[in-house]
Amino acid sequence: MKALMFGWEFPPHILGGLGTASFGLTRGMSKQEDMDITFVMPKPWGDEDQSFLKLIGACNTPVVWKDIEWEWLSERLAASSVHPQEYYDMRNHIYADFSHMHTNDIGCIEFSGRYPDNLLEEINNYSIVAGVIARSRDFDIIHSHDWLTYPAGLHAKAVTGKPLVIHVHATDFDRSRGKVNPQVYGMEKDGMDNADHIIAVSNLTRNTVIEKYHQDPKKVTTVHNAVEPLSKEIQAITSRKGTKDKTITFLGRITMQKGPEYFVEAAAKVLKKAKNVRFVMAGNGDMMNQMIRLAARRNISDKFHFTGFMKGKQVYEILKSSDVYVMPSVSEPFGISPLEAMQCGVPSIISKQSGCAEILTNAIKTDYWDIEAMADAMYSIISYPSMAKFLKDEGKKEVDEIKWEYAGLKVREIYNELLKK
Repeated sequence: MKALMFGWEFPPHILGGLGTASFGLTRGMSKQEDMDITFVMPKPWGDEDQSFLKLIGACNTPVVWKDIEWEWLSERLAASSVHPQEYYDMRNHIYADFSHMHTNDIGCIEFSGRYPDNLLEEINNYSIVAGVIARSRDFDIIHSHDWLTYPAGLHAKAVTGKPLVIHVHATDFDRSRGKVNPQVYGMEKDGMDNADHIIAVSNLTRNTVIEKYHQDPKKVTTVHNAVEPLSKEIQAITSRKGTKDKTITFLGRITMQKGPEYFVEAAAKVLKKAKNVRFVMAGNGDMMNQMIRLAARRNISDKFHFTGFMKGKQVYEILKSSDVYVMPSVSEPFGISPLEAMQCGVPSIISKQSGCAEILTNAIKTDYWDIEAMADAMYSIISYPSMAKFLKDEGKKEVDEIKWEYAGLKVREIYNELLKK
């Protein structure tokens, strides 16, 4: 079985859970002896692990005007949910600016490899390259990860006729708390409408796909995410706590989707009852300064630490130095970080509005908005050693059995069913 996958990021250069999930799923699927995965991304950095797949950079693929399949692109834009004026603006922009695309000497389009201000332009350029790659590769099925790569998957399907699976890691309803961007929604729905099958990372996400994007339930399958086994290097990391104070940690993007304000408000309540506790907000995002000001208004700045963005080994260092992990997300399609925390033996509190809450038994679950319950859970874990030990031991046993290999087998079943048709 040969799969052509389109992704946007891949470890070690990641900005969120998308890259982590792409890595975990592909490595889990590679354990199937006959599975051959080619993974395309805009810009590889050269230090990615390619021991279990073939990695291709769109930035290294030469293109010429005939590769763009202009007629197909026009039809695709016209058929999507993009507002008519936006469609014509985009169409004219692509047509007028093709000769001015940022290309190198051998005709390769340049990509930032990130999420730049001209993200929609990079998504379109990526879809152009996808058609070129699809025509030059031998594969059985196309698999696109998240909305940024849906146009690429659709182009690959159009030029080859191969079945397309799209993997919904999140929707704009999650990222925007319901205030969706019409352009992004249009691209998401276009991908879903024209895919042969849709994978959702949780039942929560599956329901959103069915209800908000009007998809046939028979076309949408839930495949929960998993967690990578801890490497020997990570296992060797020891706690670097230099104080007897308890440490309660939030780790993730500091954006409205993640509910950071609820963490700060709950922290303020805990500190009214316990003084031997410190709070860490690890990550970065557009709400970071707002959270620093909120901590100051609650007079808890001396107990609060903002670390900035962390990745790789740093993530495990902060987790292993924590007594409690909290994920108060407002709308979390899945949420891999609590699984990583529980792997490290850290008792975890998660919002009921998260996909991982569907499969975790040994984590405390509260509504994201219920700061009283969240604070009570934090206080209980740091105050009652037997409770903390139970969550630590049983949580680790639980997540050690949530493996990407099992998720990969479910994806393979979907592939097999599509190829029978």
